[in-house]
Amino acid sequence: MGFFVFLPLVLPLTAVPIARLTEQHLHPRGAARLMTVISAVMAVCSVLCLGLIGVVGTAQIPGNPLPDSWSDPEVRAALPYHETVGTAAMWLLALVVLACARTVVRHLRVRNRARRALSGLPAGPGGSGDLAVLPDRSPYAYALPGSPGRVVVSTGMLAGLAADEREALLAHERAHLRHRHHRYLLTTQLAACVNPFLRPLQHAVAYSAERWADEESAQAVGDRRITARAVARAALVSHAAPAPGFAAFATPAATAAAGPVPRRVAALLGPVPTSRNWPPAKTPAGLAAMVAAIGTAVSALCALNAAVALLVVLKAVTPL
Repeated sequence: MGFFVFLPLVLPLTAVPIARLTEQHLHPRGAARLMTVISAVMAVCSVLCLGLIGVVGTAQIPGNPLPDSWSDPEVRAALPYHETVGTAAMWLLALVVLACARTVVRHLRVRNRARRALSGLPAGPGGSGDLAVLPDRSPYAYALPGSPGRVVVSTGMLAGLAADEREALLAHERAHLRHRHHRYLLTTQLAACVNPFLRPLQHAVAYSAERWADEESAQAVGDRRITARAVARAALVSHAAPAPGFAAFATPAATAAAGPVPRRVAALLGPVPTSRNWPPAKTPAGLAAMVAAIGTAVSALCALNAAVALLVVLKAVTPL
């Protein structure tokens, strides 16, 4: 194990450049998927290494639930340990579990509460079964995932948009539901709870999911300028409105005041993004993607190596 068991805890820093550069040379769809995979793998490696450090470091503390043979001199000689580091790792692991549990519970609670509130609402205008229009002057809109998913829009938001802009907004929300963007967002939220170094990826995936939905919306309405105008106007009308409490399912209307709306509008006014899922090698984004891929691979190898080393040693000293 040795020094390498600590590497997965800091290797997420290698993914910071790709979080900043990925939008330049990747389709938002590919960017969201790539960064979600990187976040998930690095988070799992971080948890595994925290657990290994904790097990090795606390094996000799009286009263621990580990087998007595795990603290034999042979194990101590084969596996370097430090009780202070091991104890700290166990406390950190407990905090990680608590933070992840809190995130999941909050996610499910808000989702269930919204579903109960919408259960009695009729279908939206035109018989749209997935559309719920709330009689509320506060302008907001969001996608509520589930079976089936629903698009929730307030009358205040609809009143602030032209007819073609409403179509673009609804297409944006339906893209969130169709591609299950809430899963990408929840995965990266949990990864950021595990390792704070993964927070740049969380923010980058949130932005890429919005850009992905923007592109789907532009394709649905057939005019990128209409979607750009809808994003900008939704940002203006919802600037002073409180967020409806669905950060995980946020749309331009819900996060416009704090989100990178100008970048999204500029992207929609520009050319259609390339469909590639990996940036060209001879670009800063390509180099950043390579560094992130190498960091992810090294993180996985270090975690696997540490786990195998621990299992081999413990199997050798643990009586059958």
